[in-house]
Amino acid sequence: MPTFRIELFEGRTVEQKREFVEAITKTTCETLGVEANSVDIILVDVKRENWATGGRLWSDPAPTK
Repeated sequence: MPTFRIELFEGRTVEQKREFVEAITKTTCETLGVEANSVDIILVDVKRENWATGGRLWSDPAPTK
């Protein structure tokens, strides 16, 4: 049973998430030859203040040049 844990910034609509998990499920079934009911997807909404890249929080303003 394939299980995906996907972390993404919060703020997407339920409809966006629905379309996203449908697409992942479809591709997984086609690629791995599994049934849709065996594909689990866990979406984790993360606040920008709890995610950093390159030593900078995503909630911080963009650096000025």
